[in-house]
Amino acid sequence: QVQLVESGGGLVQAGGSLRLSCAASGGAVSPYVMGWFRQAPGQLRAFVAAISRITGGIKYADSVKGRFTISRDSAKNTVYLQMNSLKPEDTAVYYCGAESSILIKTTPDEYDYWGQGTQVTISS
Repeated sequence: QVQLVESGGGLVQAGGSLRLSCAASGGAVSPYVMGWFRQAPGQLRAFVAAISRITGGIKYADSVKGRFTISRDSAKNTVYLQMNSLKPEDTAVYYCGAESSILIKTTPDEYDYWGQGTQVTISS
């Protein structure tokens, strides 16, 4: 069983930056794909970014392209999400997810494991 622990959320002003971390532990094999989703109040969980350990592929949601960067430290089994030029609409609980397929998926139903979430609040 894979455990995911997120950290790095907080409150920043619009235009600021935050870096989220997600550390994976447990499981017989490290997850192939790790990604970030976010969920604002009253909304569905939405894809933000994901990275594949096997192919090196990366995907971003259109709403964060050019502002967010996902990276992975395989030795530490940790994924990072660097978020720059933050906007009030980025406010949400950010969840780290992991899946065991090789190709990157962008729907939450296809992820096998989830962290507890970390709150990101952007003030205007």
